[in-house]
Amino acid sequence: MGHGGDVIQELTTDHREVEEIFAQIEALPVGDKRRKDLADQATIELVRHSVAEEMHLYPAVRQYLHDGDEIADREIEDHSEAERTMKELEGCGADDPRFDEFMGRLMREIREHVTDEEQNLFPRLREAARPEDLEELGEKVRSAKKTAPTRPHPAAPDTPPGNRLLAPGTGMVDRIRDALSGRGKTG
Repeated sequence: MGHGGDVIQELTTDHREVEEIFAQIEALPVGDKRRKDLADQATIELVRHSVAEEMHLYPAVRQYLHDGDEIADREIEDHSEAERTMKELEGCGADDPRFDEFMGRLMREIREHVTDEEQNLFPRLREAARPEDLEELGEKVRSAKKTAPTRPHPAAPDTPPGNRLLAPGTGMVDRIRDALSGRGKTG
């Protein structure tokens, strides 16, 4: 399943990619250096995904669903919790005893969030929004992910307009840091 299509297809593809990274981490022995490299890759994908959802998906949820404000607020709080966990994980090597604690917490948080989105939010949004609106949102999400930050920034705004103003600049700085450090490169 490649990237493209409407917002639900795009975000579901992201979910599968992150789950694959999680499975690779779980398959490696505790303390293996590759687990940290994979955790960094998962963080990059999760932060980009979260920023795109906060910029485009959740405003649409607020618009299309009668209880959209409550749902969007809950989803954003889920993101905030995961971002705090990713920030703690960022400071741990694979051999740090806290690494497995933080990685396990992140996997639980993300898996619960994904299940909720895919079983509840996405079907309701597909029913409420026009297909062409979902396609347009898919394009916006793909575009946002290209400039989104790649590192957790728990103190950054997570709702418009602040997130839309700061995310591209923060993303550029993160990508420069990643390029200089080699973070997110596999192999």
